[in-house]
Amino acid sequence: MANLRNATSTDSVDMKNEQDHIETAIQRNEYDHESKAFKHGDKALAMAEERVVLTDEDSKRICRAIDKHVLPILVWVYFLQILDKTVIGYSAIYGLKTNANLVGNQYSLVGASGYWAQAIAQPLGAFLLVKYPVKWTMPVMVFCWGAAQIGARFLLGWFEACCLPLFAMITISWYRRSEQPWRVAMWYGTNGLANALGAPLVFALGLIKSPLLHVYQIIFLMTGLLTVVTGVIVYFLIDNSVMEARFLSEEDRVKGVERLRANNQGVTSNEFKWRQVLEMFLEPKTWIFWTMTFFLNVGASVSTIFGPLIIKGLVGFSAEKATLLQIPYGVLQSLLILGTCWLTMRYKNKSIVLACTTLPVIVGVAILWKVPRVKANTGVLLFGYYQIAFLYASLPLIVAWMGANVSGHSKKTAAMCGFNFSQAAGHFLGPQLFKESEAPHYLNGLKVVMCIFVAIFVLVWVQVAILMYHNKHKRAARIRNGKKADIVDTSLDKKYVAAASGEKEGAQAFLDLTDRENDEFTYVY
Repeated sequence: MANLRNATSTDSVDMKNEQDHIETAIQRNEYDHESKAFKHGDKALAMAEERVVLTDEDSKRICRAIDKHVLPILVWVYFLQILDKTVIGYSAIYGLKTNANLVGNQYSLVGASGYWAQAIAQPLGAFLLVKYPVKWTMPVMVFCWGAAQIGARFLLGWFEACCLPLFAMITISWYRRSEQPWRVAMWYGTNGLANALGAPLVFALGLIKSPLLHVYQIIFLMTGLLTVVTGVIVYFLIDNSVMEARFLSEEDRVKGVERLRANNQGVTSNEFKWRQVLEMFLEPKTWIFWTMTFFLNVGASVSTIFGPLIIKGLVGFSAEKATLLQIPYGVLQSLLILGTCWLTMRYKNKSIVLACTTLPVIVGVAILWKVPRVKANTGVLLFGYYQIAFLYASLPLIVAWMGANVSGHSKKTAAMCGFNFSQAAGHFLGPQLFKESEAPHYLNGLKVVMCIFVAIFVLVWVQVAILMYHNKHKRAARIRNGKKADIVDTSLDKKYVAAASGEKEGAQAFLDLTDRENDEFTYVY
């Protein structure tokens, strides 16, 4: 470990020397294309040789174009990914457990198998997402998980492993930090749509009578084929980055890069830098983000895997009614995700909103745990179950919060893959809390979930303290480097304001530096 730290320290010193050289060159518009910093910088660095004039109207126009051509792909593909995951919950009430002869905790293991694969695939995924462009990784990923949906749930999880990290990286590399929470909400909000639209879809497929296939097999077959077709279409629609966007003119591509300068997060790089990954593992803030993600996804199993079963067991609802009652639950999820992300943009604060989303979940789980399951309490029990939807508002907030607080392409990718590993681990452990012997009430599992959300509430404020501490040290670093102690972070402003153009400020935005290396990086909370 000491040798690794020494190596990291040496790399940082070398980069600092190159950084000082290139900062001076940038101010004179004289790039040394043979320098170490240029060769190992962001791919957008070549477009940043000269700062271009960019107005707020230009920024909004380019953002609208990105929303038109990139965002719909993210929304649709992520919807399919969530739908492919949730159909197993619906399939359980349409005979999966009986027809597949699943006994004991075997259903829990089937539900968790996809998440085992996701967890195992994350290290490889982090490497591939850096080395290969979006135009290849996304279509191949989608096509393969669609094919796996038809055949094997473990392979489904394996090919879905890079979905969330990839989508988070795309959002960070196309949008300003002020725009990111809403865009994350748009594609992550399909969690609710998958429930709201998946329920009537499954209900309709459940009416099909086939002498060859069980209902759950028809469900898997139809959703898998839809995803396979989507994978082929995505290849022809997606662009690698703003520098290669076919829907933007050459002038707007340069402006599209310039509008990201204040993010201090770069755009993309195909060089995998192990020192950035090591730095990520040594930071407490990384582990707190991952721990909150793990806890949230343990709780998410209440609805993802066992939601239909819990509703069916509340007061003895039929399979059809249990399915249809998921529709308002799904709509509520989407509204909460959009609403909470709008609040973070409106008030430029993620931590308070995130902490508040945990409170209804605690109340809802407590209701399911303590209120007797009798017909007279149907309304109260459904109210408690619907409060759990707030946990889905928490997850995109963590994606946006974490994404806004990490820089360096390899570090960002590894951090997001770590997020997905934590998510997969939570989904794996979550179903194990709900034992078959405790069906249909699952009281012990609900009690554990309630305690978990209390812990998340506490971790939010621990993370805030850490980020405030980092910002204090960034201020001291700027003073040591001869810069202004306080800089204005314009990346969070709704109206575009050009990044600082002082003697040194703004020159490091596309050097592929980590948030720790870049003294102009500002942590947000």
